[in-house]
Amino acid sequence: MKNIKFLLSAAFSLLAAATMAQDFSSPQFAKWGDTPEERERNILNSNFLKESCDNRDYNAAAHYLKELIDHCPAVQESIYQRGAIVYKNKINRARSLEEKAVYVDSLLLMYDLRAKYFGDHPKRGTAYILDQKAREVLTYKPSDRAAIREAFRAAIEAGGDNTDPETLVAYFSNLCEDYKNTDEVMPDELISEYERLDAIFEKHPEAAEYRQQVDTFFGLSGAASCENLEKLFKAKLEAAPDDEALLAQAVGLMSRENCDSDFYLAISEKYYAMSPSSNTALMLAQAFQNKGGYAKAIQYLNEALAVEQDNVARQKLYVRIALVQLVANNLSAAASAAREARSLNPEDGVPYYVLGQCYGLSAAADSSFACQAAFWVAYDTMAKAVELLPSNPDSDKYLPSAKAMLTSYRNRFPTSEECFFNELQEGSRYTVTCGTAAGIQTVVRPR
Repeated sequence: MKNIKFLLSAAFSLLAAATMAQDFSSPQFAKWGDTPEERERNILNSNFLKESCDNRDYNAAAHYLKELIDHCPAVQESIYQRGAIVYKNKINRARSLEEKAVYVDSLLLMYDLRAKYFGDHPKRGTAYILDQKAREVLTYKPSDRAAIREAFRAAIEAGGDNTDPETLVAYFSNLCEDYKNTDEVMPDELISEYERLDAIFEKHPEAAEYRQQVDTFFGLSGAASCENLEKLFKAKLEAAPDDEALLAQAVGLMSRENCDSDFYLAISEKYYAMSPSSNTALMLAQAFQNKGGYAKAIQYLNEALAVEQDNVARQKLYVRIALVQLVANNLSAAASAAREARSLNPEDGVPYYVLGQCYGLSAAADSSFACQAAFWVAYDTMAKAVELLPSNPDSDKYLPSAKAMLTSYRNRFPTSEECFFNELQEGSRYTVTCGTAAGIQTVVRPR
């Protein structure tokens, strides 16, 4: 340590000697002070600040920094750049929370003074400085939510349409966090700020990735209700009804909320006509299904199926089609889609779940022995569903009703007397001739 201090002392002596050789009465040194003596002192302090930072002697650096701020605060931008380095290091070495808080305030003061004296810099002016300050507030005062919001708003106000997209995302993500976790941000404020930032993004199509991040935070915030989103986009789309990017944004946000209003359906169909895709078709299908518009839902599911090449995705589409057709009581179409899904993934229990219901519902439509016999197939198919459904991530949606239907189907088997009168023995083969199970072979089992 003594050697280091000796070296620093020697370095400072050399700097002082070099400085004394200068003629500080020259006009080129005027910015450093009113008299040659002041100029010499301030230049020495500037050199000593740099050397102290380079040698990581931050206590000494802080002394020279104060001298420069007190006597020539507008002389060099580097004063405040080095000041930030000094106080970041002192923050990291603070021995108490109180000491750390003092250093954090000193760090932020460096940005305020830099903006005051060098805010007109063509590249690193007020907007740049306040942007950096906002990031420091977020880093060093994470629990001071109001200060974070204030710092980012000041940065965005200074930056205007040219604010760094990362800054916009950082601000809005924290705003959404405060909306969800505190009482400091109200829904109207969050929506208003979303609109303000969105207007900036509209002028920067190259920042689409960042705009999507803001949309995601907004969608997950809880403030983006269907009602609020409709109010937000209705006027915009009336003014620009054919704006594809605006339609995409509105549809994306509203679909995330599972909206199904007439407004949402209208703009979704319009957007789909402009830019057909499997994802949009699926969103429309879900919305129409929610409203009971099964024909439209199936239309869009089939359109998605027509362009989908991946067999895993196709299997899921067939399952959705089968379920919608089943709800719509189109048993033959439901059974057909379920069989396609089963052929693509025989280990998925949902197609069997749909098929079992198709067989059971069509069998129940007639009291004849032929239709009673179809319950054997309905039972076997639903038993397979019960076997496979536990491995399905949505098993809770289907398994309880599958087990209940299994019992119901067994109770609908033909009696021993009915089998006898139809010349059928238990265990013999039988081909079903009724309903959607027609043509399927099964085994005779009286109830």
